[in-house]
Amino acid sequence: MSNASNRREGHLFPRRLDPQLPVAVKADGVWIEDQDGNRYLDASGGAIVVNAGHGRKEIAQAVYDQILAYDYIHPTMFTTPAAEGLADALVAHAPEGIDRFYFLSGGAEAVEAAIKLARQIHLANSRPEKFRLISRWKSYHGLTLGALSAMGRAAFQTPYAPMLAHAVHIPPPYCLRCSYGLTFPDCRLRCALALEETILNMGPETVSAFLAETVSGGTLAACPPPPGYFEVVRKICDTYDVLLILDEVLCGMGRTGRWFACQHDDVVPDLVTLGKGLAGGTVPLSAVGVKGIHFDVVCANGGGFTHGGTFSHHPVATAAGLALVHILEREQLVQRVSEVGGVLGNTLKSHLKDLPWVGDVRGIGFLWGLELVRDKASNTPFPRKHKVTEKIWQALFENGIITYKSTGLAGLDGDALLVAPPFVMDTADFELVASRIRAAIEQVLST
Repeated sequence: MSNASNRREGHLFPRRLDPQLPVAVKADGVWIEDQDGNRYLDASGGAIVVNAGHGRKEIAQAVYDQILAYDYIHPTMFTTPAAEGLADALVAHAPEGIDRFYFLSGGAEAVEAAIKLARQIHLANSRPEKFRLISRWKSYHGLTLGALSAMGRAAFQTPYAPMLAHAVHIPPPYCLRCSYGLTFPDCRLRCALALEETILNMGPETVSAFLAETVSGGTLAACPPPPGYFEVVRKICDTYDVLLILDEVLCGMGRTGRWFACQHDDVVPDLVTLGKGLAGGTVPLSAVGVKGIHFDVVCANGGGFTHGGTFSHHPVATAAGLALVHILEREQLVQRVSEVGGVLGNTLKSHLKDLPWVGDVRGIGFLWGLELVRDKASNTPFPRKHKVTEKIWQALFENGIITYKSTGLAGLDGDALLVAPPFVMDTADFELVASRIRAAIEQVLST
């Protein structure tokens, strides 16, 4: 029986069931203010969403103008300059060959659409036997049923296991805790070669796609793959006619210092998903990018993509996204992330690496994770029941710093925090964030 004293007042069904959360009343740049006048430095962009900063008047104006011109236009009846313009703007920065974008509302929607589109590409190419999906353990792709099936984190899947489609998972590129007990580069990228092994075991003729986060985000706390990983993966996919879907909902739109994270590896996926920062967090917006050769074959042989959504290609949302792209271009914010991201990482390392509980500080651009361990020599994690991440996060929050939680990195155990601020954060604030993280870790773990 629930404790009535813990029941939250009001009629909202909230994301967190805390008896009381602070009420946000204002946000500007990298700061959020609550109704009591407390100010919080948003060092994670919420859920790694806000990239151009809070309170962007240009985006507000674009949304206002679009609503006054027309608000809802059904995409099967009309196209709109906003949707066409955002697609053009994204193609200008996308990997060569990605030249079509399909717009939706959330990251999970985009992932599901990509999985379905991969299947339809195979149907259009007269390969109906290709339907099976491979993804990775310790991945996050969203919480709708299709995305949840692909996810590699059992804690989210368990309550809904009877409802999920089947996907096969392989180990992630997570060198700190290599599933094979090997060390890079002597491992010869065993985690990438696991894809070929799995395709062969499943039967290459049945495998539709391989889905992976280009840079592992919330579940593995900003863990970039080792050099050469995606080059091997791309070759394996090409060998067996398996489509490569890269999930860049979290790590795309400049977060890593390139417009698309896969550009660091010069690898072009068949499909790529975007979300979160696509509209800077101002409105719900996501996208699936696809190679033109696949778009053409689906149009020619499949009659179009058998998919849709009431709010797909929404003119107001895409107007916000287009305004965000213009901000990133005009202020050269993606270039700034590339130039300053190393400073953020080095600041975190200089303040935190010597602590006995910090097992790793890793990342790229404005996406950094710090993994916490009970024993640094063996990387032994804290038991999850101790809720180390939650305690440190709360101590930081109460001291005016917002980070993002990551748990379950080592089986069911494991603790980490993510630092992924808006691209406009001043370098002076890096010191503030790092010093307060250190103080919070010492406060929680030295007692």
